[in-house]
Amino acid sequence: MSEEQQESKSFFRQHWEGYKEFWGERFSFLDNYSRFLYPEKPLPHWDSSVVEEFIASDPIHGPTLKTCREATKFGVAGAVVGAVSTAGYAWKWSRSPHGAALSFAFGAAVGGTFGLEIANHYYQLYRLDTMASQVKFYEWLQKRA
Repeated sequence: MSEEQQESKSFFRQHWEGYKEFWGERFSFLDNYSRFLYPEKPLPHWDSSVVEEFIASDPIHGPTLKTCREATKFGVAGAVVGAVSTAGYAWKWSRSPHGAALSFAFGAAVGGTFGLEIANHYYQLYRLDTMASQVKFYEWLQKRA
C-alpha cells in the first residue's frame, strides 16, 4: 500500500484493519464453517418429513440425527419448566413485571441448558458424533435440491 493511501485512511480505520487481521489469524479455523454460513445457493425449505426421509435413507447417520431430535425435547421441556418456575417465583416475591420477564428469560436459558445436559446423559450423546450427522444431513439436503 502506498504512503498516500495509508495517510488518507483515518486513525480508526488503520487500527480496525489491524485488529481484523490480528483476530482473523487467531480465528482462522472459522473458515472451515464458511460453506455452512455462506452457502453458494440457499438451502431449500425443509420440515420434519424431509428429516424423516433422511433418517430412513442413511443407516449410519440417520439414527444419530433421530436421537439428536429426540434430545431437543428435553431441552425444550427444561426451558419451559425453568422459565415458568423462575418467573413465578420472581412475580410471587417482587411483583415486578420487568423482574419477572428477566427471570423468565434467564430461567429459560438455564433450564434449557440443564434439559440438554440430562438428554446428553440419557441418550448418551457424548458417545455419538452428532455434528457429523448434522453435516451429512446438510450435504444431503444440498444434493437433493
